[in-house]
Amino acid sequence: MTDLIPEPGRVTAPEAGFFDLTSATGLIAGDGAERTERWLRATLGAATGLPLPPRATGDGALRLTVDPSVTGDLGEEGYDLTIEPTGAHLVGGGEAGLFWGAQTLRQLLGPDAFRRAPLPGRRWRLPLLRIQDAPRFRWRGLLLDVARHFLPKDGVLRQLDLMAAHKLNVLHLHLTDDQGWRLEIQRYPKLTGTGSWRARTRYGHRASPLWEDKPHGGYYTQDDIREIVAYAAERHITVVPEIDLPGHSQAAIAAYPELGNRDVVDTASLTVWDDWGVNPNVLAPTDTTLRFYEGVFEEVLELFPSRFVHVGGDECPKDQWRRSPAAQARIRELGLADEDELQSWFIRHFDTWLTARGRRLIGWDEILEGGLARGAAVSSWRGYAGGVTAARAGHDVVMCPEQQVYLNFREDGGEDEPVPIGYVRTLADVYRFEPVPPQLTGDLARHVLGTQANMWTEVTEDQDRIDYQMFPRLAAFAEVAWSALPAPADRDVAGFERRMKAHYRRLDALGVAYRPPTGPRPWQRRPGVLGRPIEGAPPNV
Repeated sequence: MTDLIPEPGRVTAPEAGFFDLTSATGLIAGDGAERTERWLRATLGAATGLPLPPRATGDGALRLTVDPSVTGDLGEEGYDLTIEPTGAHLVGGGEAGLFWGAQTLRQLLGPDAFRRAPLPGRRWRLPLLRIQDAPRFRWRGLLLDVARHFLPKDGVLRQLDLMAAHKLNVLHLHLTDDQGWRLEIQRYPKLTGTGSWRARTRYGHRASPLWEDKPHGGYYTQDDIREIVAYAAERHITVVPEIDLPGHSQAAIAAYPELGNRDVVDTASLTVWDDWGVNPNVLAPTDTTLRFYEGVFEEVLELFPSRFVHVGGDECPKDQWRRSPAAQARIRELGLADEDELQSWFIRHFDTWLTARGRRLIGWDEILEGGLARGAAVSSWRGYAGGVTAARAGHDVVMCPEQQVYLNFREDGGEDEPVPIGYVRTLADVYRFEPVPPQLTGDLARHVLGTQANMWTEVTEDQDRIDYQMFPRLAAFAEVAWSALPAPADRDVAGFERRMKAHYRRLDALGVAYRPPTGPRPWQRRPGVLGRPIEGAPPNV
């Protein structure tokens, strides 16, 4: 009946016909509808050229209402859209639901409603129907790695618009890593003065002999972050910051050598890393390090109002701690069994610190090693196992297994794919992804907050490459996260691919450099650049 993505829960069409939008069509906005009204007038007004003036009453209008009693059990993010010959009435269970319904309304107007200026001769009409819709999960996320390759602020704002168009509501910003520190911290200016740029960058996977011999860098000022957070909030998207520790920290150590294990490494000689992989240089388990990162997080909390704060906790090699007399003394002092428990001590410290300030820690599933911090949630990336273990222990989980939803992994096994990384994960594979594994049923399944697609940027050096890796698969992921789909084996992949034909036109109008169904365009290839293809895939556990 419609080509909507994500597919709505219930669509009925009692009669054929359309409601036409004209220069006389106004917006009637009730209490709580102000943000959606602003967005509709700015977005649809630009695309259609229609003024959409405010009105108080009357037919021939788009009426916006926030009323949980009308939407019933659809919840705060649910909506009820009714289009009749005399106008359209969009009701949200909350302000977010109203906004998601506006995204549906935009899709119903056709692909040209996604442009920034009107095309001549277009007729703007909405089909007569009723849609009742609500999301399956409350966490519908996208991780954007801006540490490996920096994405300027305008690119982040653009990604927020693309997320909103797909009803995704959590942007996980990976802000720090070995290859760059991207967030201004005023009390530690060298984090960006030194840590935000590297002298060169390997082009391709770490086995590639190619280098881009020019500096790469950039960072967001605190006002940039305030703008990003406010822009996201207008679109009912929460920005979750990630400050990675105790691994993935060479950029911070290069800026402040006292953060590293100076008794076994000449940390003063370290620079921001120019390569890929798991870095051996990790934070020293000292009070100096704890106080330093408490200072970092104090500024992070002022900038990001999100309940969750991500602390990484992944891929932390223990070799330096094993060789460090100071680290070994700390293990004995704290009465810990080994280096795994020392990492857990790091995470527990910041779990307690964040909890005392009304926030919640979330980290990658390695934080399970050595004992899970009491209040922590887990991002399960190494398959489902970490999430299952965490849920059984009573912890909340965001499912983002690399085998299914790492969008930096290649979509096709063809030789023309640019810098092939990881497993082949097709559009159909992503569409068949199920965030709740069969081991979690009943109350345990309620610990799955939702799901997240991850876009890592080691070999995606600019916006076009990010577009290519993310789309069209992010559209399939968005439907998995939003819609109440049947079991994976019963999903209508052919029907989804049919609806994607209309969605490609929307992406074209938005200027998204997606991967065409027929394969990469000539300028999207990267001949001769080594990747890291992995044949086959491990079990989804």
